[in-house]
Amino acid sequence: MASSDLPMTPQLEQIHGEIRDNFRALANGFQKLDKIKDSNRQSKQLEELTGKMRECKRLIKEFDRETKDEEARNTPEANKLLNDEKQSMIKELNSYVALRKTYMNSLGNKKVELFDMGAGVSEPTAEENVQMASSMTNQELISAGTKTMDETDQAIERSKKVVEQTMEVGTQTATTLKGQTEQMGRIVNELDTIQFSIKKASQLVKEIGRQVATDKCIMLFLFLIVCGVIAIIVVKIVNPSNKDIKDIPGLAPPAPSRRLLYLRTPEHLE
Repeated sequence: MASSDLPMTPQLEQIHGEIRDNFRALANGFQKLDKIKDSNRQSKQLEELTGKMRECKRLIKEFDRETKDEEARNTPEANKLLNDEKQSMIKELNSYVALRKTYMNSLGNKKVELFDMGAGVSEPTAEENVQMASSMTNQELISAGTKTMDETDQAIERSKKVVEQTMEVGTQTATTLKGQTEQMGRIVNELDTIQFSIKKASQLVKEIGRQVATDKCIMLFLFLIVCGVIAIIVVKIVNPSNKDIKDIPGLAPPAPSRRLLYLRTPEHLE
């Protein structure tokens, strides 16, 4: 059905046009793929076509959202036409997906899953899953289910490894923090010891300073006394008759010896 026959808003027309452009690119791409003989080039071409299919899927979902937003303003006939167009686009996209699967199998690549276009793509809706499942055989459904279970198991194993690695990193971090805490405690104790030693050294320096000052005072007094004694000796030598220093012990001249006069008795006189 042509887009002009559909009751679409300008936004829907733009999305619809982009989807149709991608479908034409997919058709041309698969036609070129038949002419490519090199397997590497075929794989590269399939990757490009997979990107186109991923873009188509996104645009179809956006088309569905816009349709639902306009559903209340459209007539039932218009809503039915838009829904039929969406189903037609989904069916066409599924045909390209099936074609891609055929080429992938011919290349010997077993890692193919219907509508699995890589990381970052949202999961198909329930309606799309039903449509895709209806186009698959029982063997394909069993294979797809088995592969999904295997991928789920692998995802669980990867999650377990991530959890184990996280726990290991957490244990190592806790051990490192504990060691750093103990080291900080030792540093604090050493700083306290150094501070105590500095205080004791300051007190000792003050005591030594006071003792040195006292010793200097004593030496000064002794020096003054010696100077005074020397000055007295010099003065005594220069002026021995000086009465001011006559009575100084050790410097005054010796006292004259005194003779005792004995009274003579008459007997001595005879």
